[in-house]
Amino acid sequence: MRVLIVEDDDAMAGALTASVRSAGHQATRVSRGADALLAHRDQETILLDLGLPDLDGLDVLRKLRQVTHVPILILTARDDERSVVLGLRSGADDYLVKPVKLVELLARIEAVARRVVRGSGVERRQFHVGEVSIDLDRRAAAVGRRELQLTATEFDLLALLARHAGLVVTREQILDALWGDAFLANSRSLDVHLTGLRSKLKLPGFIINVRGVGYRVEGDASEGTAHEDGSAAR
Repeated sequence: MRVLIVEDDDAMAGALTASVRSAGHQATRVSRGADALLAHRDQETILLDLGLPDLDGLDVLRKLRQVTHVPILILTARDDERSVVLGLRSGADDYLVKPVKLVELLARIEAVARRVVRGSGVERRQFHVGEVSIDLDRRAAAVGRRELQLTATEFDLLALLARHAGLVVTREQILDALWGDAFLANSRSLDVHLTGLRSKLKLPGFIINVRGVGYRVEGDASEGTAHEDGSAAR
């Protein structure tokens, strides 16, 4: 398991890193909230301190929850009831108060990881939404039998929206998935790619703008197979 440790105290970070690695997991440590917002994408679990030097940990937690569903465990010296309630209501999967026994910490990490594994499914590699079919392995998309000539970013954008068909995907989620930083990436780039994608789809109303939030593709994504000509289909 890949664990991101967000901790500004070097001694504590060293002990956490050694403990996580001794249990057979991979550990990456960052000391600032801004670094956590950049480093989270390849991680499977996050240990988050609330007392960070640049950002309040609860703000970091809320921002992370906008773009990732991986387990987040708060590990902090704040033991007042208000902080615990705010942490859990803001999206933390668990809340541990320092000092914590490392054996208990590892048990908590493994417990939340098991819950995530049970709730996860196998990603479909070919699927369609209405007339639009997508093949993730070939990185190909088509409307009916008309194959779309998409740029790499346009394809990634279409695949992301289509996988969440019927649900709103926020601008922050899109920026994080495509550019790796939901809070510093140039949102104007998203507008340009979205315009290009809509132009190539030629399906008015397929991608709906949810004002002030993000975008939604109408319909439900279902599995598909491939035509002999290579385009993905039902």
